[in-house]
Amino acid sequence: MNYWLVKSEPEKYAWSDLQRDKQTTWNGVRNFQARNNLQKMQQNDLVMYYHSVSEKSIVGVAKVSQEAYQDPTTPETQWVAVTLVPESPFAKPVTLDQIKKEERLQNIALLRQSRLSVMPLTPEEFDLLLAMGQ
Repeated sequence: MNYWLVKSEPEKYAWSDLQRDKQTTWNGVRNFQARNNLQKMQQNDLVMYYHSVSEKSIVGVAKVSQEAYQDPTTPETQWVAVTLVPESPFAKPVTLDQIKKEERLQNIALLRQSRLSVMPLTPEEFDLLLAMGQ
């Protein structure tokens, strides 16, 4: 199993939207590195859901229910999408400030490549973030 973090502006598509919709097509990614990460996602991989820009916090865990397929928002075949389903909300959001202060998270991709919208997490990072959100 692999672990990931995806970012979305809550004003555009919030965690509550995913919970309401019960699934979403994670599309519109137009960065090659983020696209490569989408292509590596496997069914049942777990995905941290990060509210970017206004909230800057991880708010829940989703799961990959469908692996990479042609992004339906473009005819360009180089872009892919995955389907995500909500798994569980965090009891309390894990803020970017908390992540920055946690010594064990100093190498997390969120801090090293802050503009990347889809990034891998190590199992240790995932477990720590999960514990912080409980």
